[in-house]
Amino acid sequence: MATGVLKVQNDKIVDDKGKVVILRGSALGGWMNMENFITGYPGHESQHRASMLKVLGKEKSDFFFDKFLENFFTEQDAEFFASKGLNCLRLPFNYRHFEDDMNPRVLKSEGFKHLDRVIDLCAKHNIYTILDLHAVPGGQNPDWHSDNVTNYAAFWDFKDHQDRVVWLWKQIASRYNGNAFVAGYNPINEPCDPLHHRLPAFYDRIEKEIRSVDPDHILFLDGNTFAMEWKHFNHTLPNSVYALHDYSMLGFPKGERFTGSEQQKAKLESQFLRKAEFMIEQKTPIWNGEFGPVYANPQLDADHKEVNAARYNVLDEQLRIYDKYKIHWSIWLYKDVGLQGMVHLNPESKYMRTIAPFLKKKRELQLDAWGRYPSKQVEDVIEPLVAWIDKNAPTSNNQYPTPWATERQITRLINQLYLSTCLSDEFAELFKGLTLDDLEECAKSFRFDRCVQRDGLNKALMTHAEVSDIDVQWRRPTTKANGHE
Repeated sequence: MATGVLKVQNDKIVDDKGKVVILRGSALGGWMNMENFITGYPGHESQHRASMLKVLGKEKSDFFFDKFLENFFTEQDAEFFASKGLNCLRLPFNYRHFEDDMNPRVLKSEGFKHLDRVIDLCAKHNIYTILDLHAVPGGQNPDWHSDNVTNYAAFWDFKDHQDRVVWLWKQIASRYNGNAFVAGYNPINEPCDPLHHRLPAFYDRIEKEIRSVDPDHILFLDGNTFAMEWKHFNHTLPNSVYALHDYSMLGFPKGERFTGSEQQKAKLESQFLRKAEFMIEQKTPIWNGEFGPVYANPQLDADHKEVNAARYNVLDEQLRIYDKYKIHWSIWLYKDVGLQGMVHLNPESKYMRTIAPFLKKKRELQLDAWGRYPSKQVEDVIEPLVAWIDKNAPTSNNQYPTPWATERQITRLINQLYLSTCLSDEFAELFKGLTLDDLEECAKSFRFDRCVQRDGLNKALMTHAEVSDIDVQWRRPTTKANGHE
């Protein structure tokens, strides 16, 4: 039970009695910041909502999305989450719930309706929450999860975008000041500043502004380039935790299969230590805000049992590494339509039956970046184009964001941006003619008691959720980011 607002003490998080608290849990992705692979639509949330409004009209569209938010997380979800020994739920949200681009700096108080509800439900079951601004004005990165409908992260080049984020966080921090079950604030998810130095400067600024209205809550600060780089970070801020994201290709379709070899285990640890090097040097707490494999679909993949067994094993090995260093973590994610969540929708539910034809089309056209299935019709077009670009513009392979080679840049621009935009209305048309009762039944497909639990994932999380109180000292490596002590 929370006994006061959490705070940072050296390299630990403690409660107001000085007891060490290690935060371990998941994230409510796809809820107040919708994502295409999580709930099935193509492209970006703002486009999806606009298309649903066009097809359904305002009354039905508002009704559906409100019921969706209501059913996505209820008390049953909180009970289940707590039963796995997890104590922290990250809550990603889109700034558009609280502010309108055509009416900036005017707070939309209705945005707090479901955020307050879930924070209170979690508190009732002794679960901390971390408030995560996942999409900001202008886009902090060029990806779908920041609801950025361009390939340009304009947030970094326009001071007014930054001013609006500072303003919004002051509204949020004022509201939750003193709430002991809010573990803290994650001001920007996965920033991508091509110049690198603007991100730590912005953190310096927003820390002071948030502290002016809420001097107590922890700030959870992501590294640059999808929370993986720390260039120009040369100091730490008080009462702050620094955050990395630690996805491994061993858990994805395009990566090699995990066999548990010593070489693969060393690689996992080395990758984690490289991302954590800044926190290790500065002796701050470490929060892994996102990680986790995606899983094969029993309806699509003949070898799904073997694939998923390997994915559970790579997850278990990552969690073993996190236990070794006693870090805080939040796996991605809690609930979805079947790719990655702790629970997922039943394929026979009203919502899944409604969108099933489009999910097939999305796979064939590779509209989602996350968990892409091979598609010959796409690869026959993209691969020659990539080869032509690399031949004529060799620097294409080294453009920022640095993890993206030419193929990633091109599929982002063509498939996941342009083509997805063209098909947004087609997805919405699947809901045309549905009554309010039909729409509510679609929304109820997201209820916990109608979902399927991913047992292998949940067993692994439960095994690693609790850290022994015998030794709560962080185990620090004696060499930098090499996977050995």
